[in-house]
Amino acid sequence: MESGKRELAECEAIVPGTWINLENPSDLEVEQVSAKTGIPEVMLKAALDEEERAHIDADGDTTLILVDIPVINEEKDSSYVYSTLPLGMVFNGDYFVTVCLRETSILGDFVNNAVRAFDVNKRTRFIYQILYVNATKYLSYLKLIDKAATRIQQSLHRALKNTELIKLLALDKALVYFSTSLNANQVVINRLRSLPSLKHYDDDNDLLDDVIIENKQAVEVASIHREVLSGTMDAFASVISNNQNIVMKLLTAITILLTIPTLISGLWGMNVLVPFAENPYGFWIVLGIIVAILVPVIVIMIRKRMF
Repeated sequence: MESGKRELAECEAIVPGTWINLENPSDLEVEQVSAKTGIPEVMLKAALDEEERAHIDADGDTTLILVDIPVINEEKDSSYVYSTLPLGMVFNGDYFVTVCLRETSILGDFVNNAVRAFDVNKRTRFIYQILYVNATKYLSYLKLIDKAATRIQQSLHRALKNTELIKLLALDKALVYFSTSLNANQVVINRLRSLPSLKHYDDDNDLLDDVIIENKQAVEVASIHREVLSGTMDAFASVISNNQNIVMKLLTAITILLTIPTLISGLWGMNVLVPFAENPYGFWIVLGIIVAILVPVIVIMIRKRMF
């Protein structure tokens, strides 16, 4: 793609000065872009490895800046799983290529002209703007994770199963990914000023400072959310266990109360001579005995807080 002052226009062919955006490209597409731009295939494919860590690599006049970006995956049960994917920015003297395994909202903001005053030909500023949008996306997703954790915590107060804890565990896992990726991104961002392949302008220094601030804020927010969520999971694990103990205690009390009349009625139901067998009020007498035993037992249980 090529850029005017504030608008992007799609190109029919790869020409110098264009922005080439590869989303889950095939091997053939990677080969074609490599042949047209002179960028090594290994650099273009670096971002296609989900396990690739954020780093900067240089080969001659070609430079690779690889960072981790946040993504959301929707599950079958309509829940959301937060994770990260590598995003590669590869450039040489004539071409600028972005590579990712999927379509991302970060680059989508540029494609849809949601980011103002950017120009793909102002390469340094363009890179800084991508990194800034990436940091703000992390902060936005961290807010969504915090809201999701709050909703789950509200239902945990009355939970007896592990479903809610499993959901919290998924959020904790996402925070681990976010925290690890943000720290790796910070290392890359700190190296940008000393990167010889980037031309540094005074006008862009403020933007880079904003990128550093936003990323550091995201690191701190992710760390805080991890600590809070970890403590919450431990606390609610105890709550669930306590809720189960309360239910078991109640069931035990009910079982004891049901056992007393069952035992007494069983004794009087045997086919042998028993007290009050000939008494016309025998049933009521036996019933009175059961009540007389149950009442003090119930009182004792109430005092023991078994109900």
